Amino acid sequence: MIIDAHSHVHDPVHSHIALLDEAGVDRAVLFGTRPHPERATDLASFRREMSVLDETVSGRSNGPDSYQAAWRELDSACAAYPERFIGFGKVRLDLPAQQIAADVEREVVGRGFRGIGELTPPPERAGQIEPVLQAAADHGGLPVVVHGFAPTTAADLATLAGLARRHPTVPLVISQLGGMNWLTAIELARETPNMYLELSTANIIFAVRLAINEVPDRTLFGSDAPYGDPVLARATVERVTRPGALRDRVLGGTLAELLGL
Repeated sequence: MIIDAHSHVHDPVHSHIALLDEAGVDRAVLFGTRPHPERATDLASFRREMSVLDETVSGRSNGPDSYQAAWRELDSACAAYPERFIGFGKVRLDLPAQQIAADVEREVVGRGFRGIGELTPPPERAGQIEPVLQAAADHGGLPVVVHGFAPTTAADLATLAGLARRHPTVPLVISQLGGMNWLTAIELARETPNMYLELSTANIIFAVRLAINEVPDRTLFGSDAPYGDPVLARATVERVTRPGALRDRVLGGTLAELLGL
C-alpha cells in the first residue's frame, strides 16, 4: 500500500483523487485547511491564499470560525472518499490543557480520525503542543503531525524532540523534513526513537537521501498537496532508493504500521 503521509483538502475534492490516481497512490492522510492555493487563477488571487497560509503557520488563525470551516471541509472529503482518505483532525493550541484534551476526544477521536495534525504552533512556541501529546497518549498513542517548514525554527525542532522524548508512546511526525533546518531535523530524529520525518517540500534531493539513510524506519513519503505534487514526491523517493523493503516502508509501510492498516 502506497500512502501519501501529508495532504490537504482540495477544492474540488475529485481533483485530488485524480492526482493520487496519476501517482499510483492508494491512500492519503488528509488535513483540514483554510488556504486553498489550488483555487487561485492569477498572481493576485494566489497572494490572497498565501496570506491566509501565513496566518495559519504563524499561529494567528486560532479563532473558532476558521476551525469550523476547515472541519466541515475535511468531514465532507473523508465521507466522499473513505477508501482513499485517512483523516487527521486539528485542534486549537491556545486553550487550557483540559479543553485541548476535550477537543481531541471530541474533534479527533469522536470524528473517527486516525491522528492529529497538521499542528501549527507560532514560531519559538512549539511547547504549546505538549497538551496535545498528552491527550494523544491518553488515546493509545495517536500520531501527531507538526508543521516543519518556516516559520518553524531549529529551536522549535529541538523543543519538539524534547517533548517527543517526554511522551514516548506518541509518534511525533515533523512535516516537510523540517524545511531549511532539515539537517537539524535528521539529527534530532536519529536521537529520538518516536520522532518521524515526513519528506515533502525538501529543498534538495540530497536531504531526502540522507534522511532515509539515517532514519530508514521513520521516514514517510508525503507530497504536501496541493503545494506539492504526489507524482513528483513519489519520484523523489524512488530516485534515492532501490526497489525493495526500504522503499516500500518509506512509501507507505511504516505509516500503515503506525495507523494499524
